[in-house]
Amino acid sequence: MRLLAEMQGARSSALQLLLLGCCVCAVAGYPFKVPLDLDVTPRITVLSSGLQGCRRFQSSAVNYSTMLLETDSERLYVGARGAVFSLNASDISASSALIIEWEVSPEQKRQCLLKGKDNKTECFNHIRLLQRFNSTHLYMCGTHAFNPLCAYVEEERFVMSSQPEEGRDKCPYGPTTGYTALIIDQQMYTASQYEFRSFPDIRRNSPSPTLKTEDAPTRWLNEADFVGSTLVRESLGSSTGDDDKIYFFFTERSEEQTTTYSHSRMARVARVCKGDRGGRLTLQKRWTSFLKARLMCSLADYNFHFNMLRSIFVVPGHTSQDTLFYGIFGLEWKNVKASAVCRFSLSEVQEAFQGPYMENQDSDSKWKEYTGKIPDPRPGTCITDALRARGINVSTSLPDDVLNFVRRHPLMSQQVQPSDRHPLLFRRTTDYTRVAVHVVQGLDGQKYHVLYMGTNEGWLHKAVEVEGRLHIIEEMQLFEEPQPINNLLISEKQMSVYVGSPSGVVQLPLSNCHRYTSCYDCIFARDPHCAWDGVQCVNIISSEARSTLIQDIKRGSNGCENTQDESVQRSRSVRVGDDVLLQCELSSNLATPLWTLDGSEFQGYGLNSGFRTGTDGLLIIEARQDQSGLYTCYAVENSIKVAVVTYNITIRLDRPPPLPVNPTEDPYSLFATLSTPTEHPSSEKPLPPPPAPLLPHSELLSPRNMEAMYLSLITILGGLCVVLTVVLVYVGFCLRVGHRGKYSLRAAAAAYPNSKKQSRKQHRNSSHMELKTISNHCNGNGICNGVSKHHNGDVEDGGFLQIVPGEAHPSPNKEPPPPAPPLPPTPQMCSPECDFRNGLSATLPSVLRRMNGNSYILLRQSESESTSPLCYSFAEELNRILEKRKHTQLLPRPDESSV
Repeated sequence: MRLLAEMQGARSSALQLLLLGCCVCAVAGYPFKVPLDLDVTPRITVLSSGLQGCRRFQSSAVNYSTMLLETDSERLYVGARGAVFSLNASDISASSALIIEWEVSPEQKRQCLLKGKDNKTECFNHIRLLQRFNSTHLYMCGTHAFNPLCAYVEEERFVMSSQPEEGRDKCPYGPTTGYTALIIDQQMYTASQYEFRSFPDIRRNSPSPTLKTEDAPTRWLNEADFVGSTLVRESLGSSTGDDDKIYFFFTERSEEQTTTYSHSRMARVARVCKGDRGGRLTLQKRWTSFLKARLMCSLADYNFHFNMLRSIFVVPGHTSQDTLFYGIFGLEWKNVKASAVCRFSLSEVQEAFQGPYMENQDSDSKWKEYTGKIPDPRPGTCITDALRARGINVSTSLPDDVLNFVRRHPLMSQQVQPSDRHPLLFRRTTDYTRVAVHVVQGLDGQKYHVLYMGTNEGWLHKAVEVEGRLHIIEEMQLFEEPQPINNLLISEKQMSVYVGSPSGVVQLPLSNCHRYTSCYDCIFARDPHCAWDGVQCVNIISSEARSTLIQDIKRGSNGCENTQDESVQRSRSVRVGDDVLLQCELSSNLATPLWTLDGSEFQGYGLNSGFRTGTDGLLIIEARQDQSGLYTCYAVENSIKVAVVTYNITIRLDRPPPLPVNPTEDPYSLFATLSTPTEHPSSEKPLPPPPAPLLPHSELLSPRNMEAMYLSLITILGGLCVVLTVVLVYVGFCLRVGHRGKYSLRAAAAAYPNSKKQSRKQHRNSSHMELKTISNHCNGNGICNGVSKHHNGDVEDGGFLQIVPGEAHPSPNKEPPPPAPPLPPTPQMCSPECDFRNGLSATLPSVLRRMNGNSYILLRQSESESTSPLCYSFAEELNRILEKRKHTQLLPRPDESSV
């Protein structure tokens, strides 16, 4: 009785742990319940072996993180670790590459090691800046083993034109420190954490006067990590005589006091005026125009925020007001993969900088909105015609009360919201690292933004923005070994995208329209670069007769109604009772298969229907003569079905006779012979026609042998069940009469490993029976056919039962029950070398399909698997599993006639 109580306690504890785990999973999964139309699946997956038009550049150097594209000279300049390269932009793999080696000396490396830096990553010269300085020279800066240096490069000869100069105020010390820099009219604007223990700073380094951000009494930047910057020519066409502005994008530690979910980091945008000269006395050598605001990229309806800004790309418009910013955002949790793409307009940013300010009374309190009086002229604005009319021509003429207000109020209260107030894209299992945008005019006259997004595992996603959503056209695997994409550049002249990574540089065409082989395939892609000309899918930029082209980017469905489907035609001949797989490969991840027989769609795929289906094909189980006919597989996408392959299946009546069994040749033949009924010698029956050649294991898979094995297994297992029943009755009787002998299940022992150790040591020579659940097969997603596992190792009832000999304690007055006979070896239906070339495993009807190049999803399970095994008796469950195994024996060569 005490043992029963312990077992009940263990069961109660297990249930409590299970409920607690479910609650934790529910809470942890809450933020990821997002609209399905935002979590987009790439339509096509292209592996590295299938890339077309790909060119690569590699050398002995690593970490190709900095790139500069010169359209006029058709050169691509690449900065790596210890070297700078000049490549032919039209073909980076050509032999015309030039190189400047810029390594650190052994003494400099030794000094770096004395600072406690890593000799494998940090004590090298990583090129962080590579930009044009004037018409004849480039300017570059490197970390130089934690002692930054900068140098001028003569473009024509591609050599250093002078000795390296001090770069401590222009370049960060480390190779991974957030950094951005611009050279505008030979003036250098940089943002980073420059020195080892310094605060982040935005600086104008040259020419004089040099400017920087303020540290006291109010620090303008808090652990900022910069990702990008850009110049916006707001003075062009300005009616107010406004100044050009430089915008900086970064992530920093949060300062605001909010009532919603607390965030430790926030994405920001800051700006300074290009003509800023600092203050005369107050804010001397400091920015007088510095303002910053929060960039919001969130799912507001779900209170889910992406606070980490990873990359920014600027798309200029016809006017400065039409400028757009595309940003890649991530989560603060480093162990959770998720990314979002948000788009912002410059007008929204300007509106935030014209709104209310934030205020911080002391260093210990949070920032909140300022409600007091604002000085005139408005703090943080650039010099305009209105100020010039008042005699304020430069920032040094601004009043002290304005400059004091700027010093204490750098943060704006209004947040910059994305276009349409939601992200363009959300990806659960992808960490995007870089983004680049190309503007393409479609055949409908509209301009479409095509985004190229690199991941931290070396994949490149191409997507098009349509009505506030992103449609991912394709995903391309650029590298065999996973590695992050460090940089992206687009050349409209070369019609190429350049990708920088730790191992090298990759050049890809902006589009590969010849990949789409049919009209519907070309239209379904919704690629603004591609259109159908009646014969093939072509690039619209290189096509002259654009009026005859077909393209539908908004819907991806119209234009191919008058074209004929060119499906593959195949013929197959099989015998009655055989299994055959009809393969149907779908190139699109967004397509679903649809099968028809003689023009009529299948109505069901139950266990008794004789069919199993998945994205890899259709399985006909134990073919019948009435199943002959024309089988057609359609790919259904965008509510349109397109024929992929048609099979003309002929099922013959002739069946091969069973072959004579030689027990000495087959270890399982005797087992089959004993269970097969014999015929009387005098009985005369017509002999069937001679059988077709059989594969080595066809004798074992014959219907007679299979039936004999099933009957033998059922008989043996039935006997074991009887023994098990006797043992359980005996245990129950012992518990009722109060004997001290104890019979334990290993499940209870696992729940209480420390209980009654001494008692078990006294009965080592006894035996007991154990019930063990044997799982069938897991599909890779944690879903098992017949058994379900929990994180704590507990196994729910399911699968089938096996009786295992073990240890127990006999009754002092009765003989222990006899040991259970061992199970006969299970016949091996297929050798380990058996190759199912049909793409399905022996666990049908659970079918797996490949998705997004990285994962699999379960498409369909049989009706039996959706029902709990607890609803069946032992015999029913065993019959069901054996019937299932029988149905899953596939032909080794499904594309040939069945034998």
